[in-house]
Amino acid sequence: MFIVTPLAALVLVPWYGIVHGFSAGSWGVFAFFLVACGMSVTAGYHRLWAHRTYEARTPLKILYLIFGSMALQNSALVWCSGHRIHHLHVDDNDRDPYSAGRGFWFSHIGWMLRYYPSGNPDFSNARDLERDPLLAFQNRHYLLIALAINFGLTIGAGLFVGDVWGTFILAGLLRVVISHHFTFLINSLAHMWGSRPYTDENSARDNPVLAFLTHGEGYHNFHHIFAHDYRNGVRWWQWDPTKWLVAAMQYVGLARRLKRTPAFQIQRALLAMQFQRAQEKLANSALAVRGRANVDSLRERIAQEYESFLSAVSEWARVKEAWYADKKRSVIEHWEQASFQTQLRELEYALKMQRRRLRALYSQLA
Repeated sequence: MFIVTPLAALVLVPWYGIVHGFSAGSWGVFAFFLVACGMSVTAGYHRLWAHRTYEARTPLKILYLIFGSMALQNSALVWCSGHRIHHLHVDDNDRDPYSAGRGFWFSHIGWMLRYYPSGNPDFSNARDLERDPLLAFQNRHYLLIALAINFGLTIGAGLFVGDVWGTFILAGLLRVVISHHFTFLINSLAHMWGSRPYTDENSARDNPVLAFLTHGEGYHNFHHIFAHDYRNGVRWWQWDPTKWLVAAMQYVGLARRLKRTPAFQIQRALLAMQFQRAQEKLANSALAVRGRANVDSLRERIAQEYESFLSAVSEWARVKEAWYADKKRSVIEHWEQASFQTQLRELEYALKMQRRRLRALYSQLA
C-alpha cells in the first residue's frame, strides 16, 4: 500500500487532470474526506482513545470509526496501543515503535515496511479499549470495513457529483497518500524540527507549520509533557482545529469532561525551561559579557528569580492540596472555594510576570 498508492497518485492524478480534468465537485469531496479522515484520527484515535482526554457519545464515536477506518491507518485498537507504547518509551530505539532516534526514514515510514521487534502488537496497555464493543468490532472486521468504506463512500460521492473516476482518483487515491504522510510527519519531523519550550527530556518539538498540516498535532512538545490535555495548541491563537472540534462537540452535547492542564503547571514547565536555558547561556557567554561585575549581577538576579519560582511552586502545591482536601468534604462553602481559586489565579499571574522578567534578563545575555 505504501509503495503502490504514491506511485499510482504520481501517475494518475496529472494524467487524468490533463486528459479529462477534475470537476469542482470531485475537489470538494477530496477536501471533505481529507479533513474528515484526518480529524477522525486526531480527535478520535489520538485524543479520545489513545489519551482519554475527553468522553464522547456513541454517534460521535461511530463517525470517528467510519472516517478513521477510511484513513487506512489500522484499527483504533492497534493504533492507540502502539501510540501509548511510543509515549511510554519515547526515543528508546529498542522499545519506541517509531523512535526518531533511528532517523527520519525509520520514524516516518520505515518502521512499517519490515518487521521490527519494537512494532510487536501488545494490547496489555489497552484493556480499556478492548472492552469497548465498538472498537472491538472495528478491530475484528477492520479490513472489510476499511475497504467497504473507501470504495463505497468514494464511488457514492463520485456518482453524486457526476465524476466517478475523478472523485475516485482525488478523494480516494490522492487523499490516502496525503493523509498518510501528513500523519507520519508527526512521528518523524515533529521530533526533529521545531522548538522545545516545555521540556527537553524528549525529542518532541512544537512546530506551527506541522500543526497547520495535521489539524493541530504539530504542537508536539506540549503534547508529550501534557498528553492528557485535549488541546495541543494551548494558546488561543495557535492553529489547532482538533481542539475547536472537540469543544464544539461539547457545546452540542456529543462530548464531555474535557481535560485541561492547569495553567500553573504550564507556566511552571515554561519557566523551568527558561531558567535552564538562561543558566546555560550565562555559562557559555560569561566571557563575552562586558565586565565581570555584570556577569555576577545577572547570575545573582537569575538565582533570585529561581528562588522566587521555587517558592511559588511550593505555595501552589500547598494551595492545591488544601483545595483537594476540602473538596472531599460533602459540602464546600462557596466563598471558601472562591478563595482558593483566587489564590491560584494570583500565583498563575505571578509566574506569568516572572516569565516576562526572565525574558528581559535573557535578552541581556545576547
